[in-house]
Amino acid sequence: MKTEIIREVPKVLLHDHLDGGLRPQTVIDLAGELKYKKLPTSDPAELADWFHRGANKGNLVEFLQGFEHTCAVMQTKEGLSRVAYEMMEDMYLDNVCYVETRFAPVFHTGKGLHHDAVVKAVLEGLEKGKRDFGVGYGLILCGMRNMKDSLEIAELAVNYRDQGVVGFDLAGEEGGYPPKKHIEAFQFIQRANFNITVHAGEAFGKESIWQAIQWCGAHRIGHGTRLIEDFSFDAEGNVTGMGDLAQYVLDKRIPIEVCLLSNVFTGAVDKIENHPFGVLYKSKFRLTINTDDRLMGNTTMTKEFLIAVETFGINLDDIEKLTINAMKSAFCHHEERLYYIYNIIKPGYQKMREKLTSLTF
Repeated sequence: MKTEIIREVPKVLLHDHLDGGLRPQTVIDLAGELKYKKLPTSDPAELADWFHRGANKGNLVEFLQGFEHTCAVMQTKEGLSRVAYEMMEDMYLDNVCYVETRFAPVFHTGKGLHHDAVVKAVLEGLEKGKRDFGVGYGLILCGMRNMKDSLEIAELAVNYRDQGVVGFDLAGEEGGYPPKKHIEAFQFIQRANFNITVHAGEAFGKESIWQAIQWCGAHRIGHGTRLIEDFSFDAEGNVTGMGDLAQYVLDKRIPIEVCLLSNVFTGAVDKIENHPFGVLYKSKFRLTINTDDRLMGNTTMTKEFLIAVETFGINLDDIEKLTINAMKSAFCHHEERLYYIYNIIKPGYQKMREKLTSLTF
């Protein structure tokens, strides 16, 4: 019953990696078209299990290894458009009314495509998906921490701001690659009055979050799990205070893109019960629930919310609040955000309330 209720209500997804959410059959099909021989199996169920097992090792570096295969098969305009279109259909099937998906164009030029062609192909698939399924979208372009082309990607993002690109992100391994090394890219984005989200506080400490905000001007924080390091607790585990960083994030209402299952798989937390979501939510931070990598994590928005319900005891009111948090924090224009909140999200939850006698599942 809980699963059906959560699946039926409208949801908003802000942190989704396009190359981390392919359908297994699509990976196999595209590998065949490109004569890519490195897949561990050509059976869709076995391949899905392989990706999930490979990601579930408690280590970010090993978690990212599966992307070698997904990126390898996303090298043609047709393949990129197909992946984007199918993602939109998957969102529709999970009743996600608005999604912001992200990817790094640099990983899709192996067969001769230029960055512009890569972005146009993805936008074509997203737009077709919007027409067919009625799901809203925004595309975020990622620069990589360990590469030196982040300014070029930032410029690319701004060039396509009126065609569906809504922001710029910095992704990849945190350790040894601080965001301040990409300050030129972020300054360009800021001068263009564009949107910034940064992967921070996942595999590295709270300092990474501080840099993302103060050096990069992040409007949202991807993951942000290690913000909990700026809290103090008593012997019973109750919050007794927070440091200047956590207080700043709270006061400024900086959204945190929480990815529950992914944080366990990458080792950001040792088990779901110890995820800081519960503490942060009770402390009134602006949190959003996200999938991160649906293929690797074997997850959906429905599943992520179900985990939050069963682990942290949230109810339907909380799910609506988290969904509205996400829509308020989306990088689309203000008028569009209001449209989704008042015409889709609120009516959808009211309709569900009329069907239920209890909001606690």
